[in-house]
Amino acid sequence: MKKIAIIAFMLAVSVAAGRAQESRQDISLSGSGLIEPFVSSSTNVYVSSNVAFGGLLSYRFMLTPSSALEGNFGMTYQNKIHFKTNPLTPTVLTRNEEISAAYVRSFTFKKFNPFLEAGAAGIVFMPIRNSGTTSLDAHKQTELGGLYGAGIAYEISPSFDIRVEYRGLVTKVPTFNFPDNLTKTNKWYNIYNPTVGVAYHF
Repeated sequence: MKKIAIIAFMLAVSVAAGRAQESRQDISLSGSGLIEPFVSSSTNVYVSSNVAFGGLLSYRFMLTPSSALEGNFGMTYQNKIHFKTNPLTPTVLTRNEEISAAYVRSFTFKKFNPFLEAGAAGIVFMPIRNSGTTSLDAHKQTELGGLYGAGIAYEISPSFDIRVEYRGLVTKVPTFNFPDNLTKTNKWYNIYNPTVGVAYHF
């Protein structure tokens, strides 16, 4: 009876270990920065902004040991965008939301797992109605664009890793639908979006 119990215990441990090795999903939570470049345009509109901070929630499903599909939801607060036009200089304090999906290709070097990703993204620019926004003419705007990135994950246990990534979001520069195309630039943003977080594999 004792031998049967030992064998059953060993089988259970083997199955659990096998499942741990076959983890096909992970979820990660990261802190993120949002850095928008200075933009000048032929329409004589100039756009600048501060560095903003937020969070990113990601889910990956492994198609193979080295490729995955990823879904993301990100949110950033206190992103202040300054427009310089003639004759006005409106400022819009915004909360940004990102919804994106990407294909991820990863590589394994012992405990280090570099990866590349690319996909599509939707970004919502939402004015915050307080003293940081100087015009009531600013309205919420949604833009579609692309996502690309490269990073590295360091395995700290079979279930957890630390993930560092540089992400880029490519989208049209927002206008916030000001009347008379006051803030229109006809330009695209390449937004820098570095992230650092922890992923759990299951």
